[in-house]
Amino acid sequence: MKVGLIFGTRPEAIKMAPVYHSLKEHNIDAKVIATAQHREMLDQVLELFNIKPDYDLNVMTHRQTLPELTANLVKKIDDILKKEKFDYILVQGDTTSTFIGALISFYYKIPVGHVEAGLRTNNKYNPFPEEMNRRLTGVLSTLHFPPTQNAKENLLKDGINEKDIFITGNTVIDALLWVIDKNKEKIEKIKEKYGLNDKRYILMTMHRRENWGEPMKNVMETVKEFLEINPDIYLVFPVHLNPAVREVVYPILENIKNAILIDPVEYLEFTALMTGADFIMTDSGGIQEEAPALGKPTLVLRKTTERPEAIEAGTAKLIGTEKETVKEYINKLAFDKDFYNKMSHAKNPFGDGKASLRISKILLGEDIEEFNI
Repeated sequence: MKVGLIFGTRPEAIKMAPVYHSLKEHNIDAKVIATAQHREMLDQVLELFNIKPDYDLNVMTHRQTLPELTANLVKKIDDILKKEKFDYILVQGDTTSTFIGALISFYYKIPVGHVEAGLRTNNKYNPFPEEMNRRLTGVLSTLHFPPTQNAKENLLKDGINEKDIFITGNTVIDALLWVIDKNKEKIEKIKEKYGLNDKRYILMTMHRRENWGEPMKNVMETVKEFLEINPDIYLVFPVHLNPAVREVVYPILENIKNAILIDPVEYLEFTALMTGADFIMTDSGGIQEEAPALGKPTLVLRKTTERPEAIEAGTAKLIGTEKETVKEYINKLAFDKDFYNKMSHAKNPFGDGKASLRISKILLGEDIEEFNI
């Protein structure tokens, strides 16, 4: 059996890495097609997980528009699939690489397996373009691997046949637990490198397109005010390389003494930063899944989330980007121990570390025990 894995961003690579290794362990011929939609951040993850792409499409260009990216992906993925004979193509999540990978596979009548299927906000413009990417991928896919029961129910509402849906848990938990287990000493050294071993700190990421401009400015100004009032609490913020992010973040926070602004870090470094943080503020999807596995409360800086399980379980709060709301919840997590402990001790709804194993067995036609929420 030959299986192609198409991905191009750091989050995709993290979530596909354990799938790749599981396929190899089951003697499946797994080929990685890296679109490199995010070049530098992708390469860091591939090195950490010891993965060398069989094809590197290198589609990233400066300030590339979505139509330009789409056109590049169509041509380059087509060049591969017209000559390689795959039994399955696996795609992950909701990027443009995911959607176009599924679309070109469909044109060649190659069955598609969608890892992390069924996430929905039911607002096609939020997140943009991710909501439509994952919906369209779902229509094109043959096998659907939702991480949770909620995600499965979304697929059923879309008319997907239940026999083609397999709850696996989320592969990001597989990746996280693997990295922590293999790198305990390195994780402590990373925290030392940033001088964080004896500090209380908030870990923050913010980069989504729908937050560019005023929403991001609101959050930065609120965080600045909090840090100035509480000089003993630090902020660690790996700032995305996109100019639309950096041009907002740096003018507001770069002169705040307890704001540690750094370039995007490798996955291992980010994992280390998560393990030591008091709590996390983010608009990232994957972090909403990883943080509960570490007992880290998460404030989601978005209007909507395709991961309602985190909100329902109490591991995350959906707070948006309005100044007063952001201010309220930062202070609650920083100073209300009961509120903090309730979030910190909530059960992680996203996985048990065996999602990749389940996916491999499904492709081989073996029975699996579905992840029980």
